[in-house]
Parts: sequence; structure tokens; C-alpha cells
Amino acid sequence: MNGYMGKLLRVDLSQGKLSDEPLNENHARAFIGGSGLAARIIYDMVDGKTDPLSPQNPLLFMTGPFVGTAVPSSGRYSVCALSPLTNIWGEANSGGFFGPELRFAGYDGLIITGCSDKPVWLSILQGKPQLHDASSIWGVDSYRTQDLVREALGDQRARVACIGIGGENKAKMAGVMNDHGRTAGRTGMGAVMGSKRLKAIAVRGQAKVPVADEAGLKTLARDIIAELSDAILPQALRMAGTAGTVDSLIMYGDMPARYYQQGYWEEASKLSGLLMAEQYQNKIYACYRCPIGCGRETRAVKYGVERVDGPEYETIAAFGSLMMVDDLEAVIYAGHLCNVYGVDTISTGCTISLACEMFERGVLTVKDTGGLEIRYGDSAMAHLLIGMIARREGFGDVLAEGSAALAKRFGVADLAATVKRLEVAMHDPRAFTGMAVTYALSPCGGSHMQGDMYAVDMGQCELPEFGVTAGDRFESSEEKGRIAVRQQAWRNLYNALTMCQFQDLNVERMLTALKCVTGWDVTAEELANMGKRLLTMKRLLNMRRGVTKADDMLPAVMLKPLNDGGTEGNVPRMDVLLKGAYAELGWDPGTGRPTREALAELGLDSLAAPL
Repeated sequence: MNGYMGKLLRVDLSQGKLSDEPLNENHARAFIGGSGLAARIIYDMVDGKTDPLSPQNPLLFMTGPFVGTAVPSSGRYSVCALSPLTNIWGEANSGGFFGPELRFAGYDGLIITGCSDKPVWLSILQGKPQLHDASSIWGVDSYRTQDLVREALGDQRARVACIGIGGENKAKMAGVMNDHGRTAGRTGMGAVMGSKRLKAIAVRGQAKVPVADEAGLKTLARDIIAELSDAILPQALRMAGTAGTVDSLIMYGDMPARYYQQGYWEEASKLSGLLMAEQYQNKIYACYRCPIGCGRETRAVKYGVERVDGPEYETIAAFGSLMMVDDLEAVIYAGHLCNVYGVDTISTGCTISLACEMFERGVLTVKDTGGLEIRYGDSAMAHLLIGMIARREGFGDVLAEGSAALAKRFGVADLAATVKRLEVAMHDPRAFTGMAVTYALSPCGGSHMQGDMYAVDMGQCELPEFGVTAGDRFESSEEKGRIAVRQQAWRNLYNALTMCQFQDLNVERMLTALKCVTGWDVTAEELANMGKRLLTMKRLLNMRRGVTKADDMLPAVMLKPLNDGGTEGNVPRMDVLLKGAYAELGWDPGTGRPTREALAELGLDSLAAPL
């Protein structure tokens, strides 16, 4: 199979067994790879009662056909399982070099089941997998773990994905770390890894990904790279990373403040990515075959740290404006602590910010927090709580369950800024109405990696061939709902192929890349349906987990107008937007369930029969 190594590795941790499994060619053709293929595999392995932290919940590390090829910015991988944070479909992805190296080691992905009776780590060297005792590195932070695993292998070029203390203690916002500070952060995949007592995975190999047209792919790659020099977004990302968007997003009212309740905060300008580049940046770096280089290495000298990975925009907003902290160096250090402990900066920052709001309202008191005053603007308290969450220590044990659980525990469930129990990312849907659909219909909850309508309505990432075009950012119409869901289907394709969303190929380029790598000769219409198939596949899995139309909703805190700042009092009209989105997908507007006709068109009717 061009574009595939042709096999998966089955890892049964309960039995300590490792076995190769041929890749199902029909599944690969229909669901591609990454989170798409993972959803199809997991669908057959779980049911509505599977506990996400039980041995029965499979954990998948998946690549896609573009990974490890000459397609620019295709160095990503996906981690998928049922989420312990949301109890539904969970997925996260990360960049760096781990994904390509897994392919070079001989595999398209890993299917990990069961639970080891002692801590272990897995190595795959030149196609040969082996389990190792991890007792000596259990309890070690994520950075040191990567170093120790490479030392044990005697190969400093091995790539390591691991969990930190947060994953070991099953903090429900724990992520998977790789390539020093790269993170598959969302939906608690690190907690699933910790529940299996799997500390790390190391990969190394020299295998080559077979492609259908190597010469054509090299020509395409050169053309894509040549065009980047004239593109505004890649230049901006190279200059200041994702943090470079801070100033413009403040203007739009997109960067949230005071737990999504304040439309404008003047001090947010102190968190600028340009300021970070001038005062705290050591260097920039890039992932595998990435010509953009949005990665930052920074420093937090007053905290005694000379090397910090990031922070990205999401981290700056989560530990900055969201909790009213205007000290950029303190925010950088917060991001560093999250990396050390291996927890998602978005969910962690959101949950601490919710605690600030609850404390201010008197919902939380020092009697609840073990004597801690959790207040907006207190970066030292945020730093303390990150460690407490990862260790599940004191009140950190409560916070480690996430925002939805925290709010429910103290009787203010409507205060949690979550969608399907996942903390909403740092793009306010009142600033860009299309993001309301992105969050509401995201298979994993409030993730910005499921569609970037904020970028579309800023004039970037348009796909006129797919009917994805910029418009009025405040528009609440059925057509806006359709556009948003088309963009979501497109990003599901990215997460299956899998490639970085900053490498924004148009439809023609994507079709050419797909043909050069796999040999598939598909049309633009077929490509659009592939994206909808992936989105609908995950919907079917979520229906089995109890998701209904009632869950396709923004949190109450985001349905209140903000009278100051760039949102200009706008509130998305969810009923209108979802009507258009459901119509575009062929989902019943009354129930939110895919219709039989839509399922048949996507080739999913046999899977939906039991539902």
C-alpha cells in the first residue's frame, strides 16, 4: 500500500504480548489514518459502558499516509482513546519527530490494550518491539524521562513519547509529551496511558515510507515551500510563533479574559508574542520537514529556568488573560510547569481560572481549598496548583477532575466553560460566530483543533472549492453553520493524514499530494465526503456513549453578551447555526443523529445499524 507501512503493532500490557497486525486496507482507504482510522478501530473495541480508565479502553498512537514523507509539515501523530475527562471520544495530536520516527521504525500505529502489573516502557527499534521495566523512571518528570530512555537505549536520536507525574496519577487533563516539550495535550490521553502503567514509548528506524510518485511529490513539495515566502501567516508564525496572534486577537475580542466574562482587558497587551520574542526568546525551531518553524524556545530567568518550550498562544491566554495575569515571564513558567508534569495547558489553565471565579463568588472558600486563597492575578498560586493537580495533592485532587466536575461538585454546573465536558479553547465564539459550531459539533468537545473558523473569517484558510469563504464574523445564519462544518470536515482530514494545520494547502494541492503519496485519484467532492465520513464516524461512536443533540451546545457563560471589547455584544444564535450545520452533514435537525441516507452515502450504514 503506497503511503502506508502496512502494519500496526498490538501491545497487550496485561499479558505482556507484542504482535504485528496487517493494516486493514479497506479501513485505511475509507478512514485514512490518524484520528480517523483510530475512530474506526476503537468503534469495534468499546461500547457504551467501557470505563476510560479501565484496561478495556484501547489507547492508539496513529500516524497517517503523509507522515514521514516529503509533504511539508507532516510530522504529526494522533493519540486516541475514550476520554477520562469527557467520557466520550478523545483525541489529541502533537508535532515534532515522534510520528515520522514511528513510521521509520516500521509501523503505521500502535494499539495498546490491557494494564501492566508494574510500570513498563516500550521500545521499537528497526521494527523490533520490546517491553522494559519502568520502575526506575516511574515518578520522573517528562523531560528527564525522555533523557533516561534514550540513555537506556544508547541512542540519542531515538524519539520518545511519555507521560509525566500528571499521567501517572491519572489527572484527567494529563497529556502525552514528546520531543522535549511537544504535547498531545487534550482530552486526558496521558491519564489513559498512566492507567495502563505505560510510562514511555521510544522509536527509532530507517525504513522508508513507500509513495506512488516520488518525483511528483518532490516537485509538489518544492512548489509549496516556494510559495510560503509570499504568504503572510507563515511569515508571522516564523517571526513570533502562535503567540504572535495575541495583539490581533485582543482587537477582535477573541482572546478571553476573566474566565470568558470580560470583553477587553488592557493589560493583555503585556502578553504579546512580539514582546516575548524580544525579551524572552532563545531561538526558534521546527518540526519534521516544516519550512515554517513556529516553535519557540524561551526562558524564565527569575524562576531559574533557562530553557522553556513555548509557550503557544493557547498557553499564554489560559494562564494570562483568562486568569488576569499580566506577567509574561510568570505565564512562560506556568507553561513550563505543565510540560514538566505533563498536563494540558488549556484544561489546566481553564480549571484554575474557574476556581478563581468560584472563589471570588464565594462558592469556594478556604475551608474547601485547604486554606488556599485562589484569586485572579495570583500567578504564584497558579504555579502551586499545577503541581498539586499533577500530584493529586490536597485541593489539586479536586481540580484534577476538570472544570465540569469542579463546577458540578459545588452546585454551579452552568458556570463551567466546557463543551461535552472538555474545556473550551482560547477563541471566544462571540468574536467569531463560526467557532460556536466548531465547538458544539467537535467530536471531542471544546477543541480549536477541530476547525479554525476564526482564521477563515480573518481572511485566512479559505477553501472556495469547498464553499469555505470569509464572511461577517458575527453572522448567525444557516449558511454560516454550513461553512463552519465544511471547515470542520476539512480539519478532520488534516487530523487523519496527519499534517499541521498551519501548512494550509488548497484543495488542488491536497488532491495532488494524496495522489502522489497513495496513488488515490479522487475528486474534490470525494475529498469533501471523506472529511464528513470521519466526522460522522466519530459521531456514531459518541452516540454509543450517550451523546445527543442536547450536548451540541455552548456553555451558558458564552451565551451572555459582553458589552466591552471586540465582540461588540454579539452572541451566536445556536439554533440557526446548528440547523445549517446538521443540514450540511445530513444529520436529523430534531435529534442530531445522522440520517440513513447520509450514512448510506458515506458508506457507514452497516456500522449504524445497531444504533
